[in-house]
Amino acid sequence: MLADVLEHLVRGIVDNPDDVRVDSKRGRRGETLEVRVHPDDLGRVIGRSGRTARALRSVMSALVARGSIRVDVVETDQA
Repeated sequence: MLADVLEHLVRGIVDNPDDVRVDSKRGRRGETLEVRVHPDDLGRVIGRSGRTARALRSVMSALVARGSIRVDVVETDQA
Protein backbone atom coordinates (compact mmCIF):
# COMPACT_ATOMS: atom_id res chain seq x y z
CA MET A 1 0.00 0.00 0.00
CA LEU A 2 2.74 2.49 0.92
CA ALA A 3 4.64 1.68 -2.27
CA ASP A 4 1.50 2.42 -4.30
CA VAL A 5 1.02 5.77 -2.57
CA LEU A 6 4.63 6.77 -3.17
CA GLU A 7 4.45 5.67 -6.80
CA HIS A 8 1.32 7.79 -7.31
CA LEU A 9 3.01 10.84 -5.80
CA VAL A 10 6.17 10.44 -7.87
CA ARG A 11 4.21 9.86 -11.11
CA GLY A 12 2.63 13.28 -10.59
CA ILE A 13 6.04 14.95 -10.45
CA VAL A 14 7.93 13.41 -13.37
CA ASP A 15 7.75 13.84 -17.14
CA ASN A 16 8.01 10.08 -17.81
CA PRO A 17 5.46 8.49 -15.45
CA ASP A 18 5.64 5.11 -17.20
CA ASP A 19 9.27 4.73 -16.08
CA VAL A 20 8.50 5.13 -12.36
CA ARG A 21 9.06 1.99 -10.28
CA VAL A 22 8.89 1.64 -6.51
CA ASP A 23 10.31 -1.48 -4.87
CA SER A 24 9.66 -2.37 -1.25
CA LYS A 25 12.32 -4.16 0.80
CA ARG A 26 12.33 -5.24 4.43
CA GLY A 27 15.52 -4.95 6.42
CA ARG A 28 16.83 -4.62 9.95
CA ARG A 29 15.93 -0.95 10.06
CA GLY A 30 12.38 -1.47 8.84
CA GLU A 31 10.87 -1.06 5.41
CA THR A 32 12.75 0.66 2.59
CA LEU A 33 11.04 1.99 -0.52
CA GLU A 34 13.37 2.39 -3.49
CA VAL A 35 12.21 4.85 -6.13
CA ARG A 36 13.54 4.39 -9.67
CA VAL A 37 12.77 6.97 -12.35
CA HIS A 38 13.96 7.86 -15.84
CA PRO A 39 17.40 9.53 -15.63
CA ASP A 40 15.97 12.78 -17.02
CA ASP A 41 13.51 12.94 -14.10
CA LEU A 42 16.02 12.31 -11.33
CA GLY A 43 16.49 16.03 -10.67
CA ARG A 44 12.74 16.56 -10.44
CA VAL A 45 12.34 13.86 -7.80
CA ILE A 46 15.29 15.07 -5.73
CA GLY A 47 14.42 18.75 -6.11
CA ARG A 48 16.47 21.81 -5.36
CA SER A 49 18.70 21.08 -2.36
CA GLY A 50 16.77 17.84 -1.86
CA ARG A 51 13.52 19.55 -0.90
CA THR A 52 11.23 17.35 -2.96
CA ALA A 53 12.84 14.13 -1.74
CA ARG A 54 12.63 15.39 1.85
CA ALA A 55 8.94 16.24 1.38
CA LEU A 56 8.23 12.78 -0.02
CA ARG A 57 9.99 11.22 2.98
CA SER A 58 7.95 13.37 5.37
CA VAL A 59 4.65 12.38 3.77
CA MET A 60 5.54 8.70 3.83
CA SER A 61 6.68 8.87 7.46
CA ALA A 62 3.36 10.46 8.41
CA LEU A 63 1.49 7.54 6.81
CA VAL A 64 3.34 4.86 8.79
CA ALA A 65 1.35 3.81 11.85
CA ARG A 66 4.32 2.34 13.72
CA GLY A 67 7.90 1.53 13.00
CA SER A 68 9.99 3.36 10.46
CA ILE A 69 10.19 3.69 6.73
CA ARG A 70 13.02 4.84 4.49
CA VAL A 71 12.63 6.31 1.02
CA ASP A 72 15.66 6.05 -1.27
CA VAL A 73 15.91 7.57 -4.72
CA VAL A 74 18.03 5.11 -6.71
CA GLU A 75 19.98 6.23 -9.76
CA THR A 76 19.51 3.98 -12.76
CA ASP A 77 21.86 3.37 -15.66
CA GLN A 78 19.18 3.67 -18.34
CA ALA A 79 19.86 5.85 -21.33
